[in-house]
Amino acid sequence: MGIIKKIKRNFALTFKRIFKRGKIRRIGIYGPPNAGKTTLANRIVRDFTGDAIGSVSDIPHETRRAHRREGVTITSNGSAITLDIVDTPGLATKIDFQDFMAKGLSEDESRRRAKEATEGVIEAVRWLDDLEGIILVMDATEDPFTQVNVTVIGNMEARKLPLLIAANKIDLEESAPSHIKSAFPQHPMVPISALTGDNIDLLYEQIAEHFG
Repeated sequence: MGIIKKIKRNFALTFKRIFKRGKIRRIGIYGPPNAGKTTLANRIVRDFTGDAIGSVSDIPHETRRAHRREGVTITSNGSAITLDIVDTPGLATKIDFQDFMAKGLSEDESRRRAKEATEGVIEAVRWLDDLEGIILVMDATEDPFTQVNVTVIGNMEARKLPLLIAANKIDLEESAPSHIKSAFPQHPMVPISALTGDNIDLLYEQIAEHFG
């Protein structure tokens, strides 16, 4: 009887290890509007599935609803991690319909987009309860000490969610990812260009390591 129990126990432990290794992590891509969240989400999904997750535009808050893509397996340096990727609307402390009008949209369309963007921000915050990690996309050409960035990082830290910063747009001459690293040294940061693919392999390596 003792041998049978030992065999059952070893089988249960082996099964548990296998199950843990194959666990799917639900990772959210967060950040302010126009930081490059959807561009990054599209690149990740395209690189590993050949598909895309959403549309990209220079109009702020183009992503106004969370988009989820399940079962994206990222491989890097012999490691693999399967993610459910959630591309969230841009987080902002203020959404003004006039910002849309400045991009050439009509007042009615601008008001509609502002309302949807506000609802999207609320949805993005709610998604935090279902996530197991965050990729925070920051625009490396902007001052990192914004109310949005500080609030988001504080929120993630309070929830004890693993956080990886993607300092985006290093293809632009005015980018300064070192400013982001200096501002938030407590979190791993990878300078990338989601548009051109610069350093994207390094980001995949960090994703597999940080969220695995």
